[in-house]
Amino acid sequence: MADASQNQDSKKQLRLFLVAGEHSGDALGGKLIAALKQRYDGTLTLAGVGGEDMAHEGFASLFPIEDVAVMGPMSILPRLPRIMRRVYQTVDAALAFKPDAVVIIDSPEFTHPIAKRIRKRAPDIPIIDYVSPSVWAWRPGRAKRMRRYIDHVLALLPFEPDAHARLGGPACTYVGHPLIEKLDAIEGADGAALSRRLGLAPEKPVLLVLPGSRTSEVTRLIDVFGDAVARVSAQQPIEVVIPAVRHVRDLIVAKTANWAQRPHIVDAASADKYAAMRLARAALAASGTVTLELALAQTPSVVAYRVDKLIANLRFLLKVPSVVLANLVLGKNVYPEYLQEACTAEALSAAILPLLGDTPERRAQLEALAGTPGKLRLASSSPSIAAADTVLAVVSAQPGAGKSRRGGPI
Repeated sequence: MADASQNQDSKKQLRLFLVAGEHSGDALGGKLIAALKQRYDGTLTLAGVGGEDMAHEGFASLFPIEDVAVMGPMSILPRLPRIMRRVYQTVDAALAFKPDAVVIIDSPEFTHPIAKRIRKRAPDIPIIDYVSPSVWAWRPGRAKRMRRYIDHVLALLPFEPDAHARLGGPACTYVGHPLIEKLDAIEGADGAALSRRLGLAPEKPVLLVLPGSRTSEVTRLIDVFGDAVARVSAQQPIEVVIPAVRHVRDLIVAKTANWAQRPHIVDAASADKYAAMRLARAALAASGTVTLELALAQTPSVVAYRVDKLIANLRFLLKVPSVVLANLVLGKNVYPEYLQEACTAEALSAAILPLLGDTPERRAQLEALAGTPGKLRLASSSPSIAAADTVLAVVSAQPGAGKSRRGGPI
């Protein structure tokens, strides 16, 4: 009986190597670990690279995630030698760990070189990619190339499995966008309480301004956003609220100090952000995940973006009718978007003004936005649970399932 008990216990072990390359991936990784603990009834042993959210779940990172948490070619190039050292270090650690699977989380500039090298040196280890690169938007040939080193993709957007199937990419499962887990917080946010606390004039509509969460985004957008706000306020008295993340707050404060319409700056990491979205009559936002948050909050919006000249010259490679995530999820261009040279104060203010009144433009947006939760919601579980279940299913479906990489039972 003792031997049988020991044998049973030995079948309850799972070794996963997780790699997150920036803070948004770390947030996904933290929730994934929590869900894996909930769904796997044996011993879960983890290793790899992560940040604070994963550390809160008991995960020990090989090195600080800040060493590799950079975005875009212009940011990566100066730090490329350090990043490549970390790539090789991570690959060696993964092979030494002998995992039952590797899960790379977003940040393809960092995680995909790791996946390729692991596949080359240990082709029997399953590799799962949590967050699909935007192969549906540009460089679609990446999807087919991913099949060489990715076994399964966990998609955050509902149209991505069809995109991978159409482009010849790896097997892909829609596990749900993590924002849907915040729907109750978004819908229950108390805009009226925030208005009272900020001392906003109740007769003035609130314009929410969201210039981005990265220094480069704020630097490119804040001045033109300020000019647009000035044009709007000259025609319509408004209150302006800006949610700011900690690392760009000082920049936003400095850049808005001379605005004729002084904004109220709140903490984007607190409940104030969603309260501001619910309070706002309209929003002016940088393109990004925040557009999905605005759509879930049912906030009429105008979206804008500017990138550096190198990336701008590659716009001809785009394969989608919109770069706005909310528009792509809804399947129609609900939020008007103004990119690069089209991102002017005149154009932005002209698009914002109708949203502040009771107009056909405002009503059309509200009608379309009502379908956002249904587009993102999963039928029977949360995104984190769906992701964990898919990871476990991929591992169990491997030909070697039941035998660990160490040669013993799992």
